[in-house]
Amino acid sequence: MSRLTWPKRSKSAPEDVALDANEVTEVSTTEAPGTDEAETETDTAADSTGDTTDETSAEPTEGTVGEDEPAAEWRVDWSRVVAFGVLPAIALLLAAAAGFFKWQDNSVRNTDIARIESVQTAKDSTIAMLSYKPDTVEQQLRSARDLLTGEFRDSYTSLITDVVIPGAKQQQISAEASIPAAASVSADPREAVVLVFVNQTTIIGKSAPTDTASTVRVTLNKAGDRWLISKFEPV
Repeated sequence: MSRLTWPKRSKSAPEDVALDANEVTEVSTTEAPGTDEAETETDTAADSTGDTTDETSAEPTEGTVGEDEPAAEWRVDWSRVVAFGVLPAIALLLAAAAGFFKWQDNSVRNTDIARIESVQTAKDSTIAMLSYKPDTVEQQLRSARDLLTGEFRDSYTSLITDVVIPGAKQQQISAEASIPAAASVSADPREAVVLVFVNQTTIIGKSAPTDTASTVRVTLNKAGDRWLISKFEPV
């Protein structure tokens, strides 16, 4: 830090006055020009010192401005990061979240639809498979076969062709099924499992009706826009 220093006055003049007091007037007259020069030098030194002081005082101000400039630039950089980096990232996350929730909502809705449709199909198809009359047994059961798929369709076709249809015609057997209850075990848009409670009333010839109750685990597969039974397993 600059220190202000004043020029020291020469001690020779007072000492000369003290040593030769009788020549005070003469010394004063003689030294007058030197005094003017000293005063001029003093003024010059003062001016130089003032200039130095002004320059010294100005330097911290310039340094302060220089230190503030990087801070301003840093703030501008952050604003650009927020504008071009953070905000697009947030928008992307929000879009992804919206897409996920929409997909989840659609998935839940599709599962609910599959559950409702599969339960209703299991009930209707079970009734069609187990209900017939002697005069229309072949037509009824072959129509029911179209509600099935896979190996179970083949097994059911063999059963009704070899046993049920001939027996119903010969012995005048009729059967009527009803579903008091059914519940979904699992369901998705492609496959569903339904637990079906079945009551079946059978009449052979002129004998009294016979009632039987059973529980069946029905597996269904989606084929196009239709639910078809692929498994029919008594529990």
